[in-house]
Amino acid sequence: MVELKTDTSIDEMYAAGQIVARALTAARQAADVGVSLLELDEVAREVLREAGATSPFLGYRPSFAPTPFPAVICASVNDAIVHGVPTGYRLRDGDLVSVDCGAELAGWVGDSALSFTVGRARPADLRLIETAERALAAGIEAAVVGNRIGDIAHAVGRVCRTAGYGIPHGFGGHGVGRRMHEDPEVPNEGRPGRGLPLRPGMVLAIEPMLIAGGTDMYYTAPDGWTLRTSDGSRAAHAEHTVAITGAGPRVLTERR
Repeated sequence: MVELKTDTSIDEMYAAGQIVARALTAARQAADVGVSLLELDEVAREVLREAGATSPFLGYRPSFAPTPFPAVICASVNDAIVHGVPTGYRLRDGDLVSVDCGAELAGWVGDSALSFTVGRARPADLRLIETAERALAAGIEAAVVGNRIGDIAHAVGRVCRTAGYGIPHGFGGHGVGRRMHEDPEVPNEGRPGRGLPLRPGMVLAIEPMLIAGGTDMYYTAPDGWTLRTSDGSRAAHAEHTVAITGAGPRVLTERR
């Protein structure tokens, strides 16, 4: 069931979303050659602590997971698409990193992700990240009253496919509210004019995931969480929590 949020609830979700935005900005600023993924997780933890927020990631255990998630961020490097578990791995020159973070404040959740490079960037990685951001922007632009979920999915998928990138099958966005994952599902590829109508008060996480090699195939790493590209090519991930309003889409996790 899709819960429609009031204007007051959306404002409260914006407060949670801004904590996520600060945590992601802090993690990106801290990321450098030699910094470990666990250190990035600690940076995000400190932002949440200072804001009086908790993490919807920490201890999360969906049906597929062998263990509860042990961190407040997902940190996915190079061929890791999403759900990377922070470890002692130290970032290397040229790494492509995506960081996904959530925050819960006053009972409401924000969820967002960004991708970036460390040290000297490969031009191909910059194109991949730029395409992920364009796909996210296209999805947000389609998130208006009168459209349908399929319009968002089509907008995201068209940008990805036109650039020649793959889209991991079965993974995409979702509703956000009192819980991190709510109805409806928001695919990263679909047919326009299909699916659930978009109504004021719906809040969605729109999150393109791109595979550089053009394949849609992936596998789950031995940790039971990290999704990796089957062909070993690099991946990028971008995400915002977006409210559907009568005045247009409102990005609740915008980074300033």
